[in-house]
Amino acid sequence: MRDSGPALPDEIQPSDLDPAARRDLRGLQKETAELVARHLVAAGQALEDDPQLALQHARYARQRASRIAIVREAAGIAAYHAGEWAEALSDLRAARRMGGGPGHLAVMADIERALGRPERAVEIARGPEVKELDPAEAIELTIVLAGARRDLGELDAAVVTLQVPELDAKRRDPWSARLFYAYADNLLAAGRTGDAVEWFVHALDADEEHETDAADRVAELTGEPRQADEVDFLPDAEGLADLVADEPSPSDGAESAPEEAGDGDPGELSTDVTDSEEADGEGALPDGDVEPPDAEAPGTEVGETAVADTVEPDGEPSGSDEVDAEDGDTAGTAEPASSSEIDAPDAELPDSDAGGTTDSEEPKQ
Repeated sequence: MRDSGPALPDEIQPSDLDPAARRDLRGLQKETAELVARHLVAAGQALEDDPQLALQHARYARQRASRIAIVREAAGIAAYHAGEWAEALSDLRAARRMGGGPGHLAVMADIERALGRPERAVEIARGPEVKELDPAEAIELTIVLAGARRDLGELDAAVVTLQVPELDAKRRDPWSARLFYAYADNLLAAGRTGDAVEWFVHALDADEEHETDAADRVAELTGEPRQADEVDFLPDAEGLADLVADEPSPSDGAESAPEEAGDGDPGELSTDVTDSEEADGEGALPDGDVEPPDAEAPGTEVGETAVADTVEPDGEPSGSDEVDAEDGDTAGTAEPASSSEIDAPDAELPDSDAGGTTDSEEPKQ
């Protein structure tokens, strides 16, 4: 009896698979093609949250249609996300033989690193197919190559590998955050902590999709709180304008303060303060230094008498206005290069209208 494979939700339909992928399944019988299509969609939907379940669906699709390039590609990507390195490499190689093209070179190079063969990753990055990669794939392969150099102990070479034209802090390409982050991480591994902090900050600024943990790395290296924790509580420009408009002016505060303190008039409040200070023997000025409340100059605010009472007899403020601060950098230690640093923009299962697939966001060990 043929294995029925993992359970399929009823809502998943063959039409959810990307049209281009469905065309590749036309060589199969209709019933088989529809079943394979549904399992590919299910694999794509489970890829991020449950890689093992995604691999089960992809394996079943491969069992039913092992000679279809798109099926082997999907199986290879699912195995990669599940950490089944040898299986992933085998399926991706098969997909390249069947479909041609550069076919996930960055993923294959990263798998070689995961298998403890960084020198093979370097060989892949030097192959002739590299010229066929689009810019996003080329950047991902560059990041993997830098990781391979780092695995080989060539820390300075890893840093130099990432010094490509796209390494510009002012640029905002889809791969900028990951490129800046990889550069910062390799700078840190090479002992250049100050430069690493600078590029982690650039990565944080460019990381609008929160692909990296750049905020954590900056906080770790500088001892400062996470930027995200501070920004979350700031009002927007309109809200800030409303807050400013609602705040009382200084003159309003001075006039309303006596009413809140008691029923007396401003003159009575100032007299009470002066009498209390004289009774305690503290804070009183020599006779004649303070005019009676009734002799205030025109336009003098009530608060001015209270300010005068806080001045020492010699006329100097009682406190110091200066605070010295020392800044210090805390150098973090570099984490070992992860076995999967790449986002693999094209390393995804066939797109579907209902859910689609997700790229690798977390490095594989």
